[in-house]
Amino acid sequence: MSEPVYYLLAALLDGPSHGYGIIKRAGDLSGGRVRLAVGTLYGALDRLTGEGLIAVDREETVRGRPRRYYRLTEDGHAAVTREAARMERAARVVTARIAPAARTAQA
Repeated sequence: MSEPVYYLLAALLDGPSHGYGIIKRAGDLSGGRVRLAVGTLYGALDRLTGEGLIAVDREETVRGRPRRYYRLTEDGHAAVTREAARMERAARVVTARIAPAARTAQA
């Protein structure tokens, strides 16, 4: 799973959101590393909807413009949870190896 998709799905863990809300939340969650362009976002939303990881929650009109809200599906929640666990396991491989070296350097 790419980093932008990971943060897009993570942004929806708090509940349904529209495009701009997803862009803002993904940026905040990633510490500013992930900056989703509008075109990239909507392409990803269409793809993730097709894969069953997200779904359209509702649509509304704001200032004459349609606004579509997306939500995680159960499969989407499971996918982002699995990816977080995978990254955690991968990080432990490194942190376990550098922790002894750090203790040795301090001694």
